[in-house]
Amino acid sequence: MKVALERLKGLFPTAITQVYTTPRGDDYVVVQPSGLAEVALRCKEDPELDFKLFLSTCAVDRLLLPENDPRFEVIHQIRQGREPWKKLHLKIFVSERSPELPSVQPIWKGADWWERYCWDFYGIRFTGHPDLRRVLLYEEFQGHPLRKDYPMKGRQPLVAERDFRDLVRGPGASAPDASK
Repeated sequence: MKVALERLKGLFPTAITQVYTTPRGDDYVVVQPSGLAEVALRCKEDPELDFKLFLSTCAVDRLLLPENDPRFEVIHQIRQGREPWKKLHLKIFVSERSPELPSVQPIWKGADWWERYCWDFYGIRFTGHPDLRRVLLYEEFQGHPLRKDYPMKGRQPLVAERDFRDLVRGPGASAPDASK
């Protein structure tokens, strides 16, 4: 895996600021936001790298850390196609002033839900995402609850109950018998 890290650092000397391996053996590449799409595309399409499988995206709010500028970090976890036990983490630091990153959803379709999740809970916008909207919270929800500055006892506006008469029942479920 060290070869892949060195290859990426050599291909993108300005876009990649750091490569390292943790004591547990996890490989990280710290990428500038402006170079993320290009690095991600190379990771997937380069036959020597072969990171075809997208696993997840997570975000970290670094608000209470001593070194909290930039405030957020986003980590994309990917795996190799031919050797699936080899993982790589693409780490990107995101400023609080403009919490925005280019979307990797056009490269890995599996990033769709994860980027929507990061938008929903952290407020990190992914430019170029085809359907960036809330995924777990309702549209009228105000704020982003996994930010460390979100009020613990914050109250949300009440919304009218939505009408769900057109729901399709799943296999085995039957409608209640109205004649009894």
